[in-house]
Amino acid sequence: MKVAGFTFIKNAVKLDYPVVEAITSILPLCDAFYVAVGNSEDDTLNLIKNIDPKIHIIETIWDDSLREGGRVLAVETDKAFYSIPDEFDWAFYIQGDEVMHEKYLPVVKDAMQRWLNNKEVEGMLFKYLHFYGSYDYIGIASNWYKHEVRIIRNDKSIFSYKDAQGFRKTPDEKLHVKPIDAYMYHYGWVKDPRSMQQKQESFHKLWHDDQWMEKNIAKTDKFDYSGINALSLFKETHPKVMQERITRINWKFKFDVSFNRLSLKDKFKIFMLNYFGWDIGYKNYRVI
Repeated sequence: MKVAGFTFIKNAVKLDYPVVEAITSILPLCDAFYVAVGNSEDDTLNLIKNIDPKIHIIETIWDDSLREGGRVLAVETDKAFYSIPDEFDWAFYIQGDEVMHEKYLPVVKDAMQRWLNNKEVEGMLFKYLHFYGSYDYIGIASNWYKHEVRIIRNDKSIFSYKDAQGFRKTPDEKLHVKPIDAYMYHYGWVKDPRSMQQKQESFHKLWHDDQWMEKNIAKTDKFDYSGINALSLFKETHPKVMQERITRINWKFKFDVSFNRLSLKDKFKIFMLNYFGWDIGYKNYRVI
């Protein structure tokens, strides 16, 4: 069994993405790793080059005209995926703000080996924890996605769908996947408030025009984390590769979880997930 990791990144230093931690967290499972590095305004290229000899870099230029629906993110994902040679069986995707805990390495390796020769299995589905504000809180409202596909067959009929959240074989054909008892830790909403505001401005430009940006993005140098509706305390451990970053945290965020503002819909969805394992809502995959 041969496994290739892949991802895309741009302006990782400027926007404070934990992309080194992301890649490093799954690197033990990968025989090689392919990274599409976009035309950055910082030292992202050298940052990626210095991670590990397994890394293969594809230097890219982002198409700024693909400004609707985050389409450019899928295009860049495909550039990395399509550069993976045919000799690899599985392709392990991770985004620049996701990290996998080392305790899941054996679980994921066993799953890839188990389903290696079952061609009906086109991908594998991870659970998600979304951290918000600081490394002590996770989002629990229904707008946080609970699962997503992060391992796929090295089958080039598969492509990144919409804004690169998942994958499909045709616009109407979802991948057939097996769930894995492993979590991805999403740290996209845990940054210094200044870096978070920069990310918001950069991020929304991939979805919206200048008029929308002018109307909806606050004119400030610090992101306001206080507008969140519902969080829960995280009481477990973070991945080892995140420890150094966590010790460098230089801002404070506190949230009183007793004042969570959950809608009836959120409460119902949480109940069904916790007690019956049913994830109610839109799914960009078919579990088999």
